[in-house]
Amino acid sequence: MKASLPKILLHAEGLAVFFVSCALYHRLGASWGLFALLFLAPDLFMLGYLGGPAIGARCYNAVHTYTVPMAIAAGAWLAGHTLVVSLCVIWIAHIGLDRLCGYGLKYPTAFKDTHLSRV
Repeated sequence: MKASLPKILLHAEGLAVFFVSCALYHRLGASWGLFALLFLAPDLFMLGYLGGPAIGARCYNAVHTYTVPMAIAAGAWLAGHTLVVSLCVIWIAHIGLDRLCGYGLKYPTAFKDTHLSRV
């Protein structure tokens, strides 16, 4: 099956976010060990699926949208808290890689139902 242009663009967007996040993280001079340690941390929110697909989708989506880490990073940047900025950049990189791989925001029907496609 041929991928649609919007789907290709969404995957390319994820790739761009991932690479820009990694470049920014490097520029911040933060620890790559910390990056490796925390990169998959947002996926711990998949444990919400133990409460069913609707609760799981809400938990997963709460940490897999760019809005929250970008807002926290902006505030931390203005306040001069570079560690918090670094943590948010890891978080954003995680979301970008998820989008690149086709994992989107979840619908309450099932874990595999996402805004990008059914995975």
